[in-house]
This record gives sequence, structure tokens and C-alpha cells, in this order.
Amino acid sequence: MRAEIISVGTELLLGQIVDTNAAYLARELANLGIDVFFKQTVGDNTQRVQDAVRLALGRSEAILMTGGLGPTEDDLTVEAVAAAVGDELVHDADVAAHVRRFFESRGRVPPASVYKQALVPRQARVIPNHRGTAPGIHLERDGRMIFIMPGVPFEMDGMMREYVIPYLRTRSGSAVIGSVVLRVTGEGESAVEARIKDLIRGTTPTIAPYAKLGEVHLRITAKGAPGEVKDQLARGEALVRERLGELVYGTDEQTLEDVVGGALAAHRLTLAVSESCTGGLLAQRLTNVPGSSTYFLEGVVVYSNRAKIERLGVDPRLIEAHGAVSAEVAESMAAGIRARAEADLGVSITGIAGPAGGTPEKPVGLVFIGLAHPGGVLHRRLTFGAEPGRAGIRHLAAQAALNLLRLHLLRG
Repeated sequence: MRAEIISVGTELLLGQIVDTNAAYLARELANLGIDVFFKQTVGDNTQRVQDAVRLALGRSEAILMTGGLGPTEDDLTVEAVAAAVGDELVHDADVAAHVRRFFESRGRVPPASVYKQALVPRQARVIPNHRGTAPGIHLERDGRMIFIMPGVPFEMDGMMREYVIPYLRTRSGSAVIGSVVLRVTGEGESAVEARIKDLIRGTTPTIAPYAKLGEVHLRITAKGAPGEVKDQLARGEALVRERLGELVYGTDEQTLEDVVGGALAAHRLTLAVSESCTGGLLAQRLTNVPGSSTYFLEGVVVYSNRAKIERLGVDPRLIEAHGAVSAEVAESMAAGIRARAEADLGVSITGIAGPAGGTPEKPVGLVFIGLAHPGGVLHRRLTFGAEPGRAGIRHLAAQAALNLLRLHLLRG
């Protein structure tokens, strides 16, 4: 079965809100084994909504629409769809009664405008809305199904779970679409792709790379019977991991800080961090993880040279000889915070986030990361360039620090 998603709302086209509904619908359809080949976004305009519906009817068997079901003048989806399929709107007494009860149960008097939502296509089935007032609409024409749902995610989710998903399950057969995302960091998209180019060209399962800032996501997707899908995904994941090894740090929704936190907890190690150019971003990411208080002891932001000297005990002669952005200072910062917090591990970041402050010898984007551990101190020198911008460089620096810590814990 081929499906299409149509999101209605001028605010989507203006970028005022993010269309999370379309992503949600695509995931749910994939779980049913239904292929989504097209997505459309259209503003609150009757003619353009009609054009979008007619286009979808010519190429898709199931059309899922969200948005434009409210009581205001720009809520015109139902009217436009009815016109597109040659149906007429009629008053539905049951919907009107639902609207009235909804308001009365909250001690409010329904304004006359809300009863606009009781106008439904004559040949439609009403999808009950147990979380709001606007009903959903289910239309069928020449073997095509149209489901119209509210743009409010909470209300749309209720209709999907209670009506649309069960209905589509009876029409979609036994095939499912499954996927797993492998998260990779330490190399860029082109380098990762070069290692698995032949796997990406395969079709069972399919593997697609997606570049993110500081990492690459590899989505492995398979379609078929549930057991077959599970086997295909496991085989695809094993092949990718064999090629990429330690570059793969997690799966699906796991973040790098999740993985690092889990490893610290498993090894029963404590951590403290000192940051300059990242301004506390590393500590923020580490403490975003629930339960991080069991391993994260302390984080300090030492932006000035004086702070590095007084708070961490960095020798001023190191700064004078090598500069605050240097391997020597990064290692001293890591050792200093480890000693100060009496932690098992200390991590430091010092660099030039820009846009100013760079020199030919030390350009914008140069970062040094230090790691102090019971066996000594080490550092990594990284050059991100000025292109990511200040926020991007700070993110990449924190990402690299987390990855250095991950690899240290992984290798014992």
C-alpha cells in the first residue's frame, strides 16, 4: 500500500512551527508496513488544499491529513476535501452534541463558531475525538482512503491509536517496515560512506547515511514479515559494525552522553570537567543524563587565564610559554580538575571558538582536549575550522571530549 501525508497550515510554510505530526505519521505507517512515498505541506488556502488532495488521489492509496479542522475561518480542510471529492457538507447532530458536552463539562458556554466543526461530508465516517472538539473524517473514493485529523498532536495521536491504525492494519497485510539507526562519531560522512559503500548499494536491507553535526547516523531499514525484518536488521547491523568498529557508539535514540554515562556507572568511576571555550556545555550534556549524580562530581568554567591558574593550579609559565590554547595547558587543566574534585577522571577543553581571536598559528576552530586518569594524562589536538561558527565549534568540542572519554573507557 502506498501512503501520502498532507500537512495543512500556513504556519508550517512560514517556519513558525515544526511539523512533528508528519514525522509521527510516517513512523506509525512504517510500523504497519505501509510505504510513504510522498509528503505535502500546504497553506490555509481552499484551492491549494484541493489541488494537493487531487494530486494525492492520483498516486496514493491512503492519504493522511492533519490541520485545519478548528472553528475559525482559516480552518477549511474539511470543506476543501469535500469539494475535491465531489461531496457536500451536512450538519451532524452527534458531533454538535459532543461539542456542547465538551464545553459544558468544563463549565463554559460554547460560542456559535465551534459548531462549524459539526459540518461533515455526507458520505464520510466521523472519527471520534475523545481529546477535543473537532472530529476526524474518514472518506473512501475509488479504492482510496482519506483520513483527516486535527493538527493538535495530542488529539491526532488519539485518533490514530483508536481508529486509524486499527483500520489500516486490516487493510495493509502482514508485512512490516522496521529500522534501526546506528550512531557514528569520530569520522565525517564521506569517510564513513567510503567504508560501507558496497553495503549502501544493497537493497536487503537498505542502509542510508545522514550527516549530523559531529556525527553520522546510518539508518538500516527492512520490509517483510516480522521475523524476516528482525533477521535482516540484525544482519545489516552486524555488517556495519564489522566495518566501522569503535566508530559506532550507539543505536536509535542513544546520545553520546548516554553511552559515556552508562560506561562510567558500569566501571564505577567518577568524573570532573574543566572547560574554557565550551563554557559549560560539556557539563550540561553529561548532567542531562538521569542518574549522572552517581558519577559526575564537578564542573568548572575557567574562561580567563587567572581562573585557570587560581582554580586549577595551572602553572602560569605554561600559559606564558605555550598559550592558554595548547596541549600543555589542556593536560594541566585536566589534571587540576581531577585533583581538585578527587575524581577518577578529569577532562578539559580549551580552544578558540571565534569568530575572532584566531591567528595563523592558532586559527579559529583549534581545540585541545585533555584527559587525566590514574595512569597519567593525555591530550588530543583537533581543528574544526571556522565554518561551523561559534556554536558549532563549541558543540564539536564537547562531542570530541565525550568521544575521547568513551574510547578511553571502552579500551580499559
